[in-house]
Amino acid sequence: MSSPQIPDPSPFSRGTLFIVAAPSGAGKSSIVNACLARDPNVCLSISYTSRDPRPGERHAEHYNFISREEFARMIEAGDFFEHALVHGDWKGTAKHAVESRLAEGRDVLLEIDWQGARQVREQVPGAVSVFILPPSREALDQRMRKRGQDSEEVMARRLAAAREEMSHYDEFDYVIVNEHFDTAVDEMCTIFAASRLRREVQAGRHAELIRNLLAGE
Repeated sequence: MSSPQIPDPSPFSRGTLFIVAAPSGAGKSSIVNACLARDPNVCLSISYTSRDPRPGERHAEHYNFISREEFARMIEAGDFFEHALVHGDWKGTAKHAVESRLAEGRDVLLEIDWQGARQVREQVPGAVSVFILPPSREALDQRMRKRGQDSEEVMARRLAAAREEMSHYDEFDYVIVNEHFDTAVDEMCTIFAASRLRREVQAGRHAELIRNLLAGE
């Protein structure tokens, strides 16, 4: 009987790229922040945006806030891993913010919209994608209005955009319904843990162990 083939560990020493998307008001950021606090093995990639900061937002913590002109220059230079026009403003993920951490073996999480998620999946087939849904349209409307930062006209546009965003849920690997916050956080962390236990990942991480276990006398 021939010996089992042991995968080359080098491709699997990289970290896993997690993509998380959701319509505005679904609770994505709150879930992500809770998961990051619980799981130190995942780091968040801070996106770039051309929009102005909202009240309470800080540069390099919530987003890297840059001008539309600077964003255009970065697009021209090919500096973005992905970028998209969202609600009239540009958002994107710088390549170095993702690739350098993955190469170090760290897991990286991207909070992006469905357009950006599609771009990333095309470039990183092994990425794990998660879409977060609200428990109802009424709940989504209430959560968006609680922010109290937008006019009725802006709210109407955001609700319409949310419906469009949710129509792309079937492009993702996993779907979480954020009805109970703690449950949604548990489910997200379960996805992180399960992804690290995939056969191809474990075969690379524990190649020497498997080689020894399967070695002949």
